[in-house]
Formats: sequence, structure tokens, C-alpha cells
Amino acid sequence: MQSKPYQSPTERVQAWSDGSTLHIRFNNPARHNALSVDMWEAVPPLLAQAETDEAIRMVVFSGAGEKSFVSGADISQFEDMRAAREAVKYYEAMAEESLMSIYRFSKPTLACIRGYCIGGGVNVAISCDIRIASTDSVFSIPAARLGLGYRYSALKNLVDLIGVGPAKDLFFTARRIDAQEAKTLGLITRTCAPEQLASLLAEYTSAMADNAPITVRAGKAIMAEILKPSPELDHALCQQLIRNCFESEDYAEGRRAFMEKRKPVFTGK
Repeated sequence: MQSKPYQSPTERVQAWSDGSTLHIRFNNPARHNALSVDMWEAVPPLLAQAETDEAIRMVVFSGAGEKSFVSGADISQFEDMRAAREAVKYYEAMAEESLMSIYRFSKPTLACIRGYCIGGGVNVAISCDIRIASTDSVFSIPAARLGLGYRYSALKNLVDLIGVGPAKDLFFTARRIDAQEAKTLGLITRTCAPEQLASLLAEYTSAMADNAPITVRAGKAIMAEILKPSPELDHALCQQLIRNCFESEDYAEGRRAFMEKRKPVFTGK
């Protein structure tokens, strides 16, 4: 069965099919594949096409070059896209839509990680079903150093994956960890030497090409049911807590400090 051609709406996201696998590659190497708005926007329509493409059995996310999977947000767009309240809402809504399109995709997804996997890169990775990484990869969630509000869905994915204790450790400290610690925590599934990453990826794409797709999709759907949240969850409270972060003086200070490459001075206001 021949897959349909795939066309990304932006050159900063590349998409192509190879056998039964759709590859989506973040292509912003000048900024270590930091995610710009157009990159977030490109993901949902590509996955929507793959959802109905019977030839596609798996989607692989990767980053262009050898230095980064995704290094977070494209800071060049911070002032334009995150400074004003309405811009914050749009950026967060677009990121949420993109990440949830990965999380809810009915076929297996895999993050193939090499180099920096920071902030939004971790969110992309943990939205996928499987994460493999080269041993030279580095992971971090630096929100607390920027004063950012972190979405409920991203934190739930993190807690579901590695447990609340390790999630608090990584989130509260914003520290960087190497691939070995990430594997020990369960943040990634398997590691290998950088030169072996292509072979390890091929092991997964080959398995998905050979295995029964209906069985695999059924298993994924059942596991998603197991992880559904309690009906008592206060989503409105979670959303308000995030808005409070983005509307704070600390967020403005964190953004300025990042742009000025200095340590932020947070006041809790």
C-alpha cells in the first residue's frame, strides 16, 4: 500500500513517509530546533492526514542536525508571541493543540532524540508513546527559571510517565540530566551510542511494519483509558494558576533575564 505524499506548511518542519512510517522533523537548526509558532501549527494537520492514511503505522519525531531534538521555545518570538495576554493565550493554545494531537493520535508515536531535549522538547517527547535517545542527549524542564506557567496536560504526562516524586525533582529544580539518568527515571525508553541511533530507530519502524496494526492500536487505546483523570479534577483551577504565572511580574523578569542572558531575580509577585 502506497502512502500519500506529505507536505508541511512550513520549511521549519519537514515531513516524509518511508514505508509504513511518517517522519516529522523539526528543522530550525540555527536555533537548536527551538519551536516557533509555525512549527507548532504544522503538527496537527500532518497527524490528521496520517490518521486516515492506511499505509502509515507509526510516526517518528526527530530534530534536524546532531545537536538538538528540540531546545524549547524559539526565544526570538518571545516578545511578539508571549508578552501580551492575547498572544500568550494563542501560543499556549497552539502548543496545547499540537501536543494533544500527538498524545491522542491512534497509532504509535516515537521520539528519536539526539542532543538537547529541553522544555517544549520534553513535552513533545512525553506526548509520544516511545522515546529513544543517544547517550549524548540532555534533558531539562526550565520553566521555574523563566516564570512560565506549565499546562496541566504536560505535567500530567510527566507524572504519569515517571511518577510524582521525580517529576517534582525535575520541575522544581529545573536541573539538567543526562540520558542515563533520564532512562533510570523512565523518561526515555532506551539509549544507544549516537552512531547507533539510526539502527535502533530502524528496529522500531521494522517492528511496527510487521506487527498487527489493529492489535497495536487497540492496546494503545486501552492504555489511554487506564490513564484518564479523575472526574473530580478542577481544570478551571489549573488554568487559572497557569494564567497567574503568565500575568506575573516574575514572568516578565524571567523573559527579560533570558533575553539578556543573566540570572533572573524573582520576587514572587
